[in-house]
Amino acid sequence: MVELNREDREVCIRTEVQDFWFDPAHLRGIELSDRQLTRLGFEKQTDGNGPVKYMKGAFRILIPSPDRFDNFEMWYREDRRHITKPIYVHELQNHYRDMTKVELSLSGAH
Repeated sequence: MVELNREDREVCIRTEVQDFWFDPAHLRGIELSDRQLTRLGFEKQTDGNGPVKYMKGAFRILIPSPDRFDNFEMWYREDRRHITKPIYVHELQNHYRDMTKVELSLSGAH
């Protein structure tokens, strides 16, 4: 989401081509996954079937085993958070921005 029209109760989603306006009832979140973290520019570190670490600069995500995004840790410097339920990409983006003060986007620029 990049903009909210409170009068018409619509949400703007911006693509590389143009802006699209939607009723919020027609939108759903994208579940956090290995694929999504890769698209966001995270590097994956694993030693087989054990814990998996994702890294982007000093930001880290540690999941207990491959594809277990329902109970994991994330940290940036001294800010450490334990997430105990599956989350969506936009929620990770909110955590990332709150912790690093930088936007997390698909471009991999940040």
